[in-house]
Amino acid sequence: MPARLDAPTPDAADATRPWTDALDRAGHFVTEPRRRVAALLAGRDEHFTADELVREARRRRSSVGRATVFRALELFEELGLVERLDLPNGSHAYVVCQPSHHHHVVCTRCGRTANIGDLGLDRIAADVEARTGFALDSHRIELYGLCAACSAGAVQEPSR
Repeated sequence: MPARLDAPTPDAADATRPWTDALDRAGHFVTEPRRRVAALLAGRDEHFTADELVREARRRRSSVGRATVFRALELFEELGLVERLDLPNGSHAYVVCQPSHHHHVVCTRCGRTANIGDLGLDRIAADVEARTGFALDSHRIELYGLCAACSAGAVQEPSR
């Protein structure tokens, strides 16, 4: 039987600490399956799909199932650790997020994403509140276009 590659290591514990700390602060159990999903997410800087995480878990011979990945992503999204992106092709992906409020730009060719800060959007939200009478709880903005590399023609079509 092949060895499992998801045994905790000191480095893995450090990498997943922000995830496990957030779970603990929110009163959720820090289970071993959640730790394993956190290990799959730690250090990611590009967008990813749930199916990609499932394939990565299998590649690592981790005992994390598809349902666990989806449930953990849902919980991590609720805690603000990941954010779901609606892609131009109608599918969706996730990105690991910083705790500060931000938005995303998404390349319509290669799928590269980047976080953007406020850039005046809070003023627009306040204006929307004033004009509509709504008390906004939150907002999410995704801007789509070509990244610099795709604009220059340096990137091939995505393989996703």
